[in-house]
Amino acid sequence: MNGEIIFNIDVMLAKRKMKMTELADIVGITPANMSVLKTGRAKAIRISTLLKICEALDCQPGDLLEYKRGDGQ
Repeated sequence: MNGEIIFNIDVMLAKRKMKMTELADIVGITPANMSVLKTGRAKAIRISTLLKICEALDCQPGDLLEYKRGDGQ
């Protein structure tokens, strides 16, 4: 499995003029965990967390998630 899921949370934060710490407070997770999501180091995300992020940023999951093929595919 060479592909990856990219979490474009920083793009949506910029569009909504919101800070990462503000989003973390709204969603109910720590800024450190939000940073893990933002930098793509997360191995998983709860659907309930994704739902709260989408509600806070007024966006669709597809606005946040992007699939990138790996080398050789």
